[in-house]
Amino acid sequence: MRRRTFLTGLGALGTATLVGCGSKSEDKYVADPGALQVYSSQHENLTKAWAEAFTKETGIKVQIRKGGDSSMGHQIVAEGAESPADVFLTENSPAMTLVERNQLLAPLEDATRNQVPAHLTPSSKAWTAIAARSTVLVYNPAKLPATDLPKSLMNLAGPDWKDRWGCAPGGADFQAIVAGMLAGQGEQKTKDWLKGLKSNARALQNNIATMKSVNAGEIPCGVIYHYYWYRDQVGTKEGSGNTKLHYFRNRDPGAFVSLSGGAVLAGAKKPAEARKFLQYITSKAGQKVLVDSQSMEYAVGVGVPSAPELPPLATLQAPPVDPFTLNSDQVATLMTDAGIL
Repeated sequence: MRRRTFLTGLGALGTATLVGCGSKSEDKYVADPGALQVYSSQHENLTKAWAEAFTKETGIKVQIRKGGDSSMGHQIVAEGAESPADVFLTENSPAMTLVERNQLLAPLEDATRNQVPAHLTPSSKAWTAIAARSTVLVYNPAKLPATDLPKSLMNLAGPDWKDRWGCAPGGADFQAIVAGMLAGQGEQKTKDWLKGLKSNARALQNNIATMKSVNAGEIPCGVIYHYYWYRDQVGTKEGSGNTKLHYFRNRDPGAFVSLSGGAVLAGAKKPAEARKFLQYITSKAGQKVLVDSQSMEYAVGVGVPSAPELPPLATLQAPPVDPFTLNSDQVATLMTDAGIL
């Protein structure tokens, strides 16, 4: 299953978008030697918005290669020093640490790193946060009164939650949450929790499917990232109108905040342009692009407020997990051993 998932992910890497000079999407990825190459597993609309704003400001053309967190990280590792990538952007940090551990990242400039608060950057200082998302429990009050909500994410492993919650264990988003649990709670507690997940939870395709299932009353609650709910709320509310969000807070594993990462590749063919791009997207202007894109992710730039609908990031009381310690391969092994992947 792990090999099949990886190969499927690699198949999704064949598309690219050129930004600037009126270029259009192509069906097959062929690196344009005149463009900055950005490998991105971030949301397409946000990456494109960043690239277009950067090109408008600097005149530097950007080509985006799209893919998932895990597949894109492994793609860069497989390409090694010969990778066409100049910049790597992720949705979650484990894919970035995979590339870092293979010594494929260039040192991060202080000017860029200092644009993001120190507590939102990895201890290795090899890459920077570019956005953040919080773990939440979406619930249907008609099926689960607020007085009966779990006190901790860890409670969901108990038999009293059998068939009462859902998640998308096959996705990089959820696996980052498990990586945070592993870093904060240790291997044995994480194994026990995954065993409970296997017995109790309904496995769904993705965060949106989880939210919609809760909204339809098919399950009382589900574990997702916050921004899916907020994006639906500012839209039609079709997938979330019957639901509310529960924030675990109290440094609980269910309050895990995942950082999207950005880095310059050590083998970048356009290192100066790559550094400019990363400095731009973490700047006040670049972070405002994030907020204005209505991605509903948290801005991480110093002095840049997130969308007003979101509870302030500082109030979420996330567990103190160093993103550099998150290990996607170990998580995949544990989830496979538990029969989840």
